[in-house]
Amino acid sequence: MADQKPAQKSDVDRELIRELAKLLDENDLTEIEIERDGTRVRVARGREITHMVGGGYAVAPPASAAPAATPAVDPASHPGVVTSPMVGTAYLGPSPGAKPFVDVGTKVAAGDTLLIVEAMKTMNQIPAPRSGTVVKVLIEDAQPVEYGEPLVIVE
Repeated sequence: MADQKPAQKSDVDRELIRELAKLLDENDLTEIEIERDGTRVRVARGREITHMVGGGYAVAPPASAAPAATPAVDPASHPGVVTSPMVGTAYLGPSPGAKPFVDVGTKVAAGDTLLIVEAMKTMNQIPAPRSGTVVKVLIEDAQPVEYGEPLVIVE
């Protein structure tokens, strides 16, 4: 009877990361994260592939994941950006399937509702900070958003 060597933890971790990366590609996701038995694995497109064990990093981003040569314009630095005041889910309209509050080209007055961010079952209207024209909507309807994340640009 031959001795069978058990799979090493790092081999299992690599296989899990490969499976998550495959799911990311198959489902056109930008990020996926799981936690199992005290181990958290997060794979994000265009960022880093990270495997954390209790807060320590075990897998670094691959060298081929270097940023593109053409720098992207950061919407957060735009003077007319409206950012999320909280973590939640952003909705472009008052209800599912309803017309969005604003579209690109919509003229708004200070205080007009741009969108809604739901946090803890509370719908929070996000007002235009100034009068102007919506030049860019940076999120999709029903998208999770973070505190400070750019939502809309009003010029």
